[in-house]
Amino acid sequence: MGVTKEDVEAAITSALSPSHLVVTDTSGGCGASYEIEVVSEQFEGKRLLERHRMVNTALAPHMSEIHAVSIKKALTPAQAQPEPEPAADKPQA
Repeated sequence: MGVTKEDVEAAITSALSPSHLVVTDTSGGCGASYEIEVVSEQFEGKRLLERHRMVNTALAPHMSEIHAVSIKKALTPAQAQPEPEPAADKPQA
């Protein structure tokens, strides 16, 4: 059998200590294709390409069995915070 979702989660968790991680098997269950969303403090000060490389490095031991990895989000905790809603205009007196 190929790489499991749990294998991917464990590899990323071990390397990046994420505060948020979503791994979705998009291969239909054979473990060959995954989508990933990850939030980690280790991404602070890193460009997007560097973040993706960090995720790929974490998955390196499994990449011979994975056909495709789509990193949908690789954010810092600050970037992952929801945007505050704009204050409603006060009614005019």
